[in-house]
Amino acid sequence: MRRTSVSLPTKQVHRDPYEKPNRYGSGQNAGILEKLQASWMNQSQKARWLKTTSIVVFLVFLFYFLSPNGASVYSGGSSSGQVASDSSYGTARCTKSYSKDKPLVQYVLMIDAGSTGSRIHVYKFNNCGPTPELEHEEFKMTEKGVGGLSAFKTDPIAAAKSLDPLMAVAMSTVPDALKSCSPVAVKATAGLRLIGPEASAKILDAVRTHLEKDYPFPVVSKEENGVAIMDGSDEGVFAWITTNYLLGKIGGPDHSPTAATFDLGGGSTQIVFEPTFPNSPSGGMPEKLAEGDHKFDLKFGGREFTLYQHSHLGYGLMSARNAIHLTLLKDIYSETKSKDFLQKPIVNPCINAGQTDKIKVDLGDENSPLGSGKVELTMKGPTTPAPAQCRALAERILFKDAECKLAPCSFNGVHQPSLAKTFAREDLYIFSYFYDRTRELGMPESFTLRELHDLANTVCSGEEAWGVFGSVPGALTELKGRGEYCLDLNFMVGLLHTGYDMPIEREVKIAKKIKNNELGWCLGASLPLLSKNSGWTCKVSEIH
Repeated sequence: MRRTSVSLPTKQVHRDPYEKPNRYGSGQNAGILEKLQASWMNQSQKARWLKTTSIVVFLVFLFYFLSPNGASVYSGGSSSGQVASDSSYGTARCTKSYSKDKPLVQYVLMIDAGSTGSRIHVYKFNNCGPTPELEHEEFKMTEKGVGGLSAFKTDPIAAAKSLDPLMAVAMSTVPDALKSCSPVAVKATAGLRLIGPEASAKILDAVRTHLEKDYPFPVVSKEENGVAIMDGSDEGVFAWITTNYLLGKIGGPDHSPTAATFDLGGGSTQIVFEPTFPNSPSGGMPEKLAEGDHKFDLKFGGREFTLYQHSHLGYGLMSARNAIHLTLLKDIYSETKSKDFLQKPIVNPCINAGQTDKIKVDLGDENSPLGSGKVELTMKGPTTPAPAQCRALAERILFKDAECKLAPCSFNGVHQPSLAKTFAREDLYIFSYFYDRTRELGMPESFTLRELHDLANTVCSGEEAWGVFGSVPGALTELKGRGEYCLDLNFMVGLLHTGYDMPIEREVKIAKKIKNNELGWCLGASLPLLSKNSGWTCKVSEIH
């Protein structure tokens, strides 16, 4: 880096007015010889200054034109950043990384092993600036019907191989020269938690072995939970990081209020937001977020955040479906005192009116009068739509009356600051199944809970009321093929309005992507893997 002196020597002498007159010269009567000598000395000094200046200017221009990239100068970063040795894995953003400690381009592979299926995210980052920039993402999920890793409870090898179609995307996306330094991690979520520790451990071991032996990518270490069941709190916080990073609310100059995230998966649902409290207590309001497992202190992008987070296990959409159906079955049994009704079509207010569907229900392992294990039942919607009765069933599984040890609580006895009081105006993003079920029916990117409530009523009313969906591509096909659509929407209304105590007029935003990048926890979990000492090293190919 060039330095500019701020204290150049001066040729002007500052005279002291209180000195003697002869202190600075020879007086007024200097001889002609003295004057000629002074003049000669001045000309000689000028000549020397001209020569010196000419040499300096010449050297500056020589350096300017012979330096790499002409006049390109790196301000603030190292001038010896890394470059791509060939064009197969460069970036259009720049030709050299910001720092010599970072490669120009990095790839990270993150596999989301969810309860209903697995998905891979192949992220491409460039290091043109001081922080990594997400440049591109490739995304693929397993085909419908394959299921998640938990679907292979008794066959760990088959579970591992179910990821091969996803890894094929990584093999075709990551340049060959970078494969050995592009880490892969597998994070399993709620579905794998529910099959028990012994079965899940065998599946995870088989997945790690398969990836390490059959693919060129380094697998993140066991110590850093490279192939593991992800803690629910991490899942929610990573999704919050992803959303706010893509919105530009964190990791950049924008310090605007952050957005809340509500993720509805198959086996669990997560809520994360940054509550704000008044400076002094008012009406029972605390000054700050109470201590506990729900509190998550996060440092990201040079800022500190105090987040509320909770992962509600058993309240993902698939788990909620089963719980609602089971509640209905127990209600019917309590009236009939017989299991005979299981052999006949069962009227269910949560099935679209006039529709019949085959529903699989897990009766559990408990010694209930209904039995145990999974059964397939025929359920049909009521002749007269009954969305309110469906919503009542959905609200019952929330257990709003459960003991609340630390007030206020949301549902099932879980502490949560009031959204109406601590997060009244900021953005609320709902995604995953929230997005899938509403966007398919033509809902806009933002709507109120009342509009979601009205949508649920229309869907529950059956095909006679579905004329409004005729202009939405694919909507009627979805409705006719999914008898539980009424249940899904009513559970969402119940969860957001009754469960999380969100006002009925509150606006929410749905999204699957922001800036063409998938939402969810995967990006937030991938960012740490770009740093050194994050649990992996480049994989060295064996030479035989």
